[in-house]
Amino acid sequence: MTERGYHQASVLDEAGLSLALAPALTPNGPVASPSFFHGFATHPLVLARGLVTLADITAARYFPLGTSSMRDPVLTAHGDRLRAEVFSACAGVHARLDLLGAGFDGGEIGHGTTNVDIGLHTRTALSRVGRSDLLHVDVGSEGLAVSSPERTAVERPVDMPDRWVRSLGNTAEILHGLVPVLTVDAAAARAFIAALPAATAATRGGWVTRTRTGLRVAARPSGPAVFLAGTHRLSGLKRMLPHVQGLTLYGPAGGGEGASAVEVHLPAARLTLVLTAGATRGFSGEGALLDALASPTALEDAALVSALLSFEPRIDVARLARDADLTPDAVRDALAVLASSGRVGWDGHEEAWFHRELPDAPDRVTRDNPRLVAARRLVAAGGVRTGAEPGTWQVAGASEGDYLVRREADGDRCACTWYLSHRGTRGPCKHVLAAQIFDQEAR
Repeated sequence: MTERGYHQASVLDEAGLSLALAPALTPNGPVASPSFFHGFATHPLVLARGLVTLADITAARYFPLGTSSMRDPVLTAHGDRLRAEVFSACAGVHARLDLLGAGFDGGEIGHGTTNVDIGLHTRTALSRVGRSDLLHVDVGSEGLAVSSPERTAVERPVDMPDRWVRSLGNTAEILHGLVPVLTVDAAAARAFIAALPAATAATRGGWVTRTRTGLRVAARPSGPAVFLAGTHRLSGLKRMLPHVQGLTLYGPAGGGEGASAVEVHLPAARLTLVLTAGATRGFSGEGALLDALASPTALEDAALVSALLSFEPRIDVARLARDADLTPDAVRDALAVLASSGRVGWDGHEEAWFHRELPDAPDRVTRDNPRLVAARRLVAAGGVRTGAEPGTWQVAGASEGDYLVRREADGDRCACTWYLSHRGTRGPCKHVLAAQIFDQEAR
C-alpha cells in the first residue's frame, strides 16, 4: 500500500480551482509538491462535472460485497493531457476522464502521476460552477505556502489500496481486448444515457443494439451489439448529459458476452467507463494478465522497457522493441508485467498503451497471482509432461490424478473445477499456466 499526503486541501474560490496534489512520481524522480498545470479551463463545466462524476463513481457500490477506502483519483499528466482515474467502491467499474490539451489555455501541462484531492468541500464547490464562470485551474501547489514538516505528511493521508493496483492492471488488459462496436451522435447518446436506470436499481443486463433513431437495450443481439452486465453501473454518466457529443461502445473482439466499455465524447475531453463481465465481479480478481505473465523472460524484459518510458500518452511499441532490442511479443509481455504494478494503461480511443508511474513493485507478479506461483511450482516439481497428441499436456492435480490440458484455436482447455466454472473468463487455471510455462521452457 502506498501512502501519500497532501500539503493542503483542494480549494475552489474567487481565484479559481486549486487542486491539491499528493507527492508525485515524475521524470525527475519523486517531487513533494508537484505542479502539473496553471491556466484556464476552456470548458469549465466539463472539467468541474467530470471530476464530480469521478467522485460519485468512486463512492458508489453497485453490489453489496467489497468496499474500498480510496476516494481520490489517480492523476497522470502526459504533457498534452491530464488523465484522472478511479474505481467504484466495489471495484467493478473503472472510470477514466481524459482532459485533452484543447481544454486548457494559458499554461503548459507537466508530467507525472499522483493523487488529486477531491474532498467533500471541493466536490460541493465544483457542483456549483456556473455555465458562464471563468475558471482558473491550478493543478498543484506552486506559489502556495508549504506546510511545516510536522504537518506535511499527516494532514491528509491517502492510501493506494493493493486492490486498486491489481485492478489497474486487469483493466488495462481487458480493455486492450475490446474493440469499438457502435458509435452514435449526440442526440442518440444523450437519449441512451438519460434512459439508464439509477445506481440503486436492480441489476439488469442486456444487449445494446442500434435502432433507426439511436440505441436500445434488448434481450438478444441484433446486428452489431455490445452486452452490458448491469446497466445501472453506467448511471454516473447522467451528470455529463448536457455536454455529451457522442458515444462509442466497446465489446469483446470475438463478440459475445464479456467485459464492456462506454466512451462518452465531450468538448476537449473523453469519459470512459469500463464494466466487468459480471455485475458482481471486481477487476482485482479477473486474472487477465496471467497468460502474458507466464513468459519466462517477462520480468527481465520489463526492467528494460520500464527504463525507456517517460509518461508517454501513447506508447510506441515498435520503438520500444527497437530501443530495448526485444521482439514486439516480448515487449507486449513486459508491458503486462508493468501493468500488474499499475504502471501502464490502455486507451481504447487511441488504441495505444500509456504510461503512468506508480512505485515499482516487480514482486507483485508473484504476490498478486497465486495461480502463477502454483503453476511454476508444478513445473519445478516435474508435474507437467507432454501429452500423447500434439498440443496436449498431462498436468498433475493435487490429489485427483492428472489433468489433460489441450491447446485449441480459441484458447487452452482443462478439465479442472476452476476451468469448468469459469471457462477462461477469469484467466487461465494453474494447470493451463503450467502447460504454457513448460512449453515455453522446452523451446
